[in-house]
Amino acid sequence: MAVCARLCGVGQSRRCRRRQRNDQQDQGSDSDMDEEEEERIVGQRRSDAGSCGGPGRVAAAAAAATAEPSDACEYGSGHNTNRGGSNTGPPHPESLMELPPELLVEIFSLLPGTVLPNVALVCKKFRQILNTETIWRRRCVEEFGMREDLRKMEATGVSSQDLYVKRVIPRVKSGRFMKLLPDYEHMDYRDVYTHLLHPYRHILGLWQPDIGPYGGLLNVVVDGLFIIGWMYLPPHDPRVEDPMRRRPLFRIHLLESKKATVECMYGHKGPHKGDIQTVKKDEFSTKCNQTDHHRMPGGRQEEFRTWLEEEWGRTLEEIFHEHMQELILMKFIYTSQYDNCLTYRRIYLPPLMPSDLLQPGLFKGTYGSHGLEIVMLSFHGMSARATKLTGDPNVPAGQLTLDVDLSQPVDLPELDQQRNIDVLSQIILGIHEKVQREVEQPASDTSACVGRAEEETDGAAAEATEVDHGACADACQSGPSGSSSSPEALPFVLPLGVMARNEVYPRTCRKCFYGTGLIAGHGFTSPERTPGLFVLFDEDRFGFIWLELKSFSLYSRLTDHLPHSHAPSMERFEAMLRNMQSWTS
Repeated sequence: MAVCARLCGVGQSRRCRRRQRNDQQDQGSDSDMDEEEEERIVGQRRSDAGSCGGPGRVAAAAAAATAEPSDACEYGSGHNTNRGGSNTGPPHPESLMELPPELLVEIFSLLPGTVLPNVALVCKKFRQILNTETIWRRRCVEEFGMREDLRKMEATGVSSQDLYVKRVIPRVKSGRFMKLLPDYEHMDYRDVYTHLLHPYRHILGLWQPDIGPYGGLLNVVVDGLFIIGWMYLPPHDPRVEDPMRRRPLFRIHLLESKKATVECMYGHKGPHKGDIQTVKKDEFSTKCNQTDHHRMPGGRQEEFRTWLEEEWGRTLEEIFHEHMQELILMKFIYTSQYDNCLTYRRIYLPPLMPSDLLQPGLFKGTYGSHGLEIVMLSFHGMSARATKLTGDPNVPAGQLTLDVDLSQPVDLPELDQQRNIDVLSQIILGIHEKVQREVEQPASDTSACVGRAEEETDGAAAEATEVDHGACADACQSGPSGSSSSPEALPFVLPLGVMARNEVYPRTCRKCFYGTGLIAGHGFTSPERTPGLFVLFDEDRFGFIWLELKSFSLYSRLTDHLPHSHAPSMERFEAMLRNMQSWTS
């Protein structure tokens, strides 16, 4: 009993330990632990033979920290060689219990927050140390990226100041938003971790809402002391290189009662009651409990004018194209019926592979009268694919909008010939016919290389013609990097007659490839893949010339920081793509 009492830091060694700790503090100890909490922990140490157990070795410290309470007494019975010996210096600690509190705080700060409750059950000493704010603050920062200080939250207003002034009460000047913030003066990091961050950790990341053909992109992040669901909106057409716009749909925060509450942020009357339900893995739904907050005094006309200004940055009178007016009105009627009661499915960013032509990720692209849409570019062997995250009534979200064959590079002709749409069409259609013939070959032809070697000698002339068109490539190349004809920038110009929503496009490119784009009638009727030209301008921009439509789409990278969104593996990412296409099929 006396041995256990001495190992737990009570009895005759108490004053010695306190003097030793004071000497270390006088020498400039940089402990992160609060002095009052440290004094309380040391002052409250008592012998507890049943909970502390026998002395264990320091080498077993990590195992003891994550062990269950029943295992607390199973970590050895080592003997201190300094006890009873001639060495008059301080004894070397052989058990986790002998370590000073500031060192235990540092050790526990390195453990995942999910195992800390088990550590608290080992003994009273551990439970007292785990009340230290330093431990939980580090967990909030490292696991969830929280940067703000709880004690300074009200003074700075967090990012919520802009959120409240601009979104919740747009006609009121700043100053009233402070009344909407809960009182965080008596809240600590442990409460934030336990009651907010950890319970809702599964909804952090990227999600696609189920809004019919339109889809969308939702990013759920930790923003100060809130978990906020931001709906990402493309910039106003046709400014494809402008940054993304964001609109808050819901938020989760702690009340003074240390209970997390969900609030709907849709509409212009301020936050109101909402609910979040986890349907199944990688899927959750939101519900607004006060949809009357979404209504405006002027009725549907005022709601439509406000939505149009946010969505398109203009009024209906400024949109002269009649077909575009119909598409806009159709989207408003369709999307407004949900009243922010939506189901979301998780989406991942594609992993980067060494053979990728460029960094995969999210891009904004121009789609004619449908405006700007968001696509996800990913690489699959010798194929580059762009999948729609936002869509339209013709080609809905989740569909494969571009499929680029990286084994079919295209050498552009001189600038004067590039301006001729007929010359470009002849080149691309020639490659398209060759690819179709290779697809239709019998299954016995296991390799395109062997098939071409077995062709008759008169096929050499046709192959030479393909070389002149820049369409020949060894189908057995190991990666996209081997298909480049020149690493230098090449002059590029759009053919005459090809419509471009953005007149400002790059005048040089790196590489060009044959590809196909998906087109369809209204309601996704009669879908077909039409040949076109994929143009890589730089790491952040590419384009696609739709030959049949005689139009050009420019794509620009989405550069926002998107935490908790990367795919665990390529297999999980490809499975997500297959599921995404099934959602809209």
